[in-house]
Amino acid sequence: DCYRIQSEDHYYTVTESDIDICQGKKADAGKLRYDLLPVRALEEVVKVLTAGVEKYGEGENWKNVPNFKRRYIAAGMRHGESYRGGEIFDKDDGLHALAHRICDDLFLIEKDLVKNK
Repeated sequence: DCYRIQSEDHYYTVTESDIDICQGKKADAGKLRYDLLPVRALEEVVKVLTAGVEKYGEGENWKNVPNFKRRYIAAGMRHGESYRGGEIFDKDDGLHALAHRICDDLFLIEKDLVKNK
């Protein structure tokens, strides 16, 4: 436990070891750092996924798209090229073009990881 002693006419010196004793400990070494994800960009990706549910219906519809790999590679390339051509926001839904591309890439990565598990 940590105790703070306050007095108007006394000053107390706190050493680094005192601080170590008072601070909580958490064993995070070697664990994934989800705090490194850029929050606004991640939110834009989630907006794209949410718009997809509204457009295509609840569930993971993307998993059942015929010719999955070819079509999501093509979609990702289209979104990337739109961005490269100056279209930052998708003309259909107003969301960031690269957030669409990230979703396409996430779907591809997920399929590969599940397939190779």
